[in-house]
Amino acid sequence: MKKNLTSGFGINRRSMLSQMGMGFGALAASQMLHAEATSQSGSSGVLKALHHAPKAKRVIFLFQSGAPSQLDLFDYKPLLNEKHGTELPEEVRGGQRLTGMSGNQSSLPLVGSPFKFSQHGESGTRLSNLLPHTAGIADDICVVKSMYTEAINHGPGVTFMQTGSQFPGRPSMGAWMDYGLGTENHDLPAFVVMVSKNGRGQPLSSRLWGNGFLASKHQGVQFRSGKDPVLYLSNPEGIDSGSRRAALDALNQLHEGQLANGADPYVETRIAQYELAFRMQNSIPDATDFSDEPESVFELYGKDSKNPGTFAANCLQARRLVERGVRFVQLYHQGWDHHGGLPSGLPRQCAATDQASAALVKDLKRCGLLEDTLVIWGGEFGRTNYCQGKLTAKSFGRDHHPRCFSIWMAGGGIKPGISYGETDEYGYNLTENPVHIHDLHATILHQMGIDHERLTYKYQGRQFRLTDVHGHVVHDILS
Repeated sequence: MKKNLTSGFGINRRSMLSQMGMGFGALAASQMLHAEATSQSGSSGVLKALHHAPKAKRVIFLFQSGAPSQLDLFDYKPLLNEKHGTELPEEVRGGQRLTGMSGNQSSLPLVGSPFKFSQHGESGTRLSNLLPHTAGIADDICVVKSMYTEAINHGPGVTFMQTGSQFPGRPSMGAWMDYGLGTENHDLPAFVVMVSKNGRGQPLSSRLWGNGFLASKHQGVQFRSGKDPVLYLSNPEGIDSGSRRAALDALNQLHEGQLANGADPYVETRIAQYELAFRMQNSIPDATDFSDEPESVFELYGKDSKNPGTFAANCLQARRLVERGVRFVQLYHQGWDHHGGLPSGLPRQCAATDQASAALVKDLKRCGLLEDTLVIWGGEFGRTNYCQGKLTAKSFGRDHHPRCFSIWMAGGGIKPGISYGETDEYGYNLTENPVHIHDLHATILHQMGIDHERLTYKYQGRQFRLTDVHGHVVHDILS
């Protein structure tokens, strides 16, 4: 009886699922939604118990693609203004390799920031006047000024920050989190990605939020602006909910019939994806409908928060998702790659992101979620203290700089109102408390209750982890 459930069709299960109509195959292939949810309260990941008590339950990463200039936003260096236009001393550069964009310059003139810095809050955190809203949360954030990386170009740099490796093919942070911890909400994916619409700059590809060698169910689910936030989720014309439920029941019957002959993880995952997609037809409209938000919330995030797909709207969406149990939300905002025209380009970027970034922290705090939600703001590396190209009276650019850059973190057990790490007076080299990308990843996992050395996956004969064979938790910034 069970054998005839598939043999009568003359095709195997994989072929049937690949060819099935009503958008199911396209849904599974393109979205790779999180599956394996087993109860209404969510499902566990590979870790049956956390390694230690967590300080955070969820993460929101506000990734600023292109590398914001730390020297014009967070790392105040008055010496650069004093030595504006003079040559970068060789003893400061120390033979560091340069990119092809400035490596052939006959001169590397230092350039001071045209923006004023002021101290804010009881902490006295010094920030650029381009960040007036971030200044308002100075006592809630930890500014890490001593980040560093080996990557010197965007492709490897962004990949490194997202996956712990400069080479494509490794699982992303969110995928590792989903693999280890699973989902809190049976009706929503554990890992959601949003990219600001109409972004310009370095391209972003889905491998940055991919599953790598982990099962495809751990890949991030991208939300888009428009009437269909998740592609292929809605029923096609002429198909109602009852018809779709009947089709899924038929698929499940066929699937169960074949299990007696040996389980196929590939098909099991896809069946579970269809089931989640069916449930998401109700949960996604609720999560993405802002009509229940008071006007005061839109005023907090700024006017763009009513424009779906903008950074402001995505920040508000991130809050709505984490309060519904989404574990890892990744926002990408392009346009920070200022090789030229920085005095005009950087203010535009800050105007598009500063208010919403600060509003997210304030809103999470208002909702009682900041305490166990870890918010991270930053890019893939820093910018040089010297000018790329021609330095003029009104304009300049900064090249890529991996030796030091700044990020900020808030909530999730991070010490508020502190600055951590130092760079030299030229803003070129680290002098105190260096924090590598592997250290950042180890710290994020630690706050989620995970020992980064113990969350592993065996692939091609060796155990892999997000931090590879590196990484140390930065205990000094933990409350």
